[in-house]
Amino acid sequence: MKLVRPIFALLFLLSLSGGLFAWQRGFDRRYSYYSGPNVPSEFYWTRLQYTSGYANGTTYGYSRRTPWMQDFPKADNDCLIALRRLTHINSPSPLNVADLDSDHIYDYPWIYAVDVNTWTFTDEEAKRLHDYLMKGGFLMVDNFHGTDDWQHFMAGMRMVLPDRPVEDLADADEIYHVLYNIDEKFQIPSEVYVNTGRTYEKDGYVPKWRAIRNDHGRIMVAICANMHLGDAWEWADSPEYPEKFSGLAFRIVLNYITYAMTH
Repeated sequence: MKLVRPIFALLFLLSLSGGLFAWQRGFDRRYSYYSGPNVPSEFYWTRLQYTSGYANGTTYGYSRRTPWMQDFPKADNDCLIALRRLTHINSPSPLNVADLDSDHIYDYPWIYAVDVNTWTFTDEEAKRLHDYLMKGGFLMVDNFHGTDDWQHFMAGMRMVLPDRPVEDLADADEIYHVLYNIDEKFQIPSEVYVNTGRTYEKDGYVPKWRAIRNDHGRIMVAICANMHLGDAWEWADSPEYPEKFSGLAFRIVLNYITYAMTH
């Protein structure tokens, strides 16, 4: 189905809610979120919290930054608005955060993670994420760019799923036709595009739509490399950021959620 008009209506709604959100942020910068499903819900929008590492010359150390929170909570909130407005998936729950040190991760059917080139896992954390995926969980990763970022991402991914191949997803794949028919995809840039006109970062010139499947062919890890969908959601209410990027970013995530909930 081609649901074009609802996307435009959604962007208008986000422009209205964005003003309120900005006012709220200006009033109180302490963001609130939940680390457990306190509200009964069919679907929980969930962000993955992880320990972050960083490249430092020839060593790999730890950072006090919190890359897992990039674009949080506005990008997540905008997607939750889109989910409630454009699908019939019941999601009254507020935003949630999944911690790999807790079994609460098993409460969430779908998890979103960013800056995954910086993630690091203990053996116990890697096993918990492995078990989550093998039990039917779905992980979407976003916002990492270029050759080095890919290698660092895969170093963590190989701790979780050491023997699973990574494949490129074709436009005809079922995941791109469960809600919207997405027959053409293009690189979705960060908000840096507004000032530079550049869609890529580092040496990530070509967008990579990739996945890892389970033994039955179900996608359990959806990989958006050399892109920044989170910024496209967060900046959807900005007149300077092109609608074509935000529109595709919303269609992608709603398809991924619908796929995760129906497969």
